[in-house]
Amino acid sequence: MSMGVAAAAAAARPTMAFPAMQRPARAARPAGAILLNANENSYGPSPKALEAMTGSQSIAMRYPDAAYGALQKQVADLHGVSDEQILFGCGSVEILRVTDAAFLAPDKNIVAAEPTFEAVLEYAKVTRSPAIKVPMTAEFRHDLPAMAAQCTSRTGVVYVCNPNNPTGKIVGSDEMARFFEAVPKSTLILVDEAYHHFVEDPRYASATAWIGKMPNLIVARTFSKVYGLAGMRLGYAVGSKEAIERMRPYSTVDNGNAAVLAAASVSLQDAGYVADCRKRIVDSRRWVTEQLRALNFRVTDSQANFFMTDVRGDVTPLIEEFRTRNVYVGRKFPSMASWMRVSIGTSDEMRAFMEAFREIMCPAGKCAVAG
Repeated sequence: MSMGVAAAAAAARPTMAFPAMQRPARAARPAGAILLNANENSYGPSPKALEAMTGSQSIAMRYPDAAYGALQKQVADLHGVSDEQILFGCGSVEILRVTDAAFLAPDKNIVAAEPTFEAVLEYAKVTRSPAIKVPMTAEFRHDLPAMAAQCTSRTGVVYVCNPNNPTGKIVGSDEMARFFEAVPKSTLILVDEAYHHFVEDPRYASATAWIGKMPNLIVARTFSKVYGLAGMRLGYAVGSKEAIERMRPYSTVDNGNAAVLAAASVSLQDAGYVADCRKRIVDSRRWVTEQLRALNFRVTDSQANFFMTDVRGDVTPLIEEFRTRNVYVGRKFPSMASWMRVSIGTSDEMRAFMEAFREIMCPAGKCAVAG
């Protein structure tokens, strides 16, 4: 079925009730907790963004239609596309939900790596779509040839998180190009680039470079990571007009509040602050992973604002050990049960993490030091 025919079919069917993915209850955390568990930017938003949020109070009683339209144009100009090719979401997770709602059904499966960010697979359960999980390579990278081989006429969506959460590994531009050629044109390719700002590897290229050539490609972005606006909730999709229009009926109306729209607009213009945050985070990532390798612990070659380290056993009790020291690290990923995901915080937070790590993993200085 062509994208045009598929879009018409989708428009003809009734809109489904699509509840939000259930998130486990989060217990209150003690004061001063070091939060290295959600891949946030511990440095926070740009001071200019904070000022813009405060200024938005003067229009809090009005729907922010003008701000929404202005930001839509600003994001479109950033990517060299038309306004109609941008769709906002309440965080990029809404983009994942809307993509599933628009392109999946009980007779359409979804293909994704294992492990990866689970939201797109959780939302697929609502559409009763079968999930095909493709194991990563021995180097913890997407096995793109295997993923493409799983895509058939019955595949509605194939999902690539690049850099991947939780491993932080990337897909290179040459690999991505071959993957795009191999996937059937009837399959929507969803590339999640939440962490693209933190990539240093020259092999990487944003999938937005292919937008004009591929009607079956959607790229998801977020303001939650390098821009430090995780608590404000704003993400967006960029893709072909046809794909975006197919998604639009499933998105929440008025899903951008005045404060976040103002903050996002200013954040996009504050290149100096973004570059400074990126440098601090990347420098801390390099420092902490070197520290762990010096203690002979395996670490993923992450290109994101987090990494994984092999703790040589079930990670669950270790997570609890860190919590007793007021340090919160990432959750367990069953397919990598001995690997702990750690977000990159401030330099002080990473030093505190390493102090806790040595106390837990190297009691009495018993860690073998490399060299």
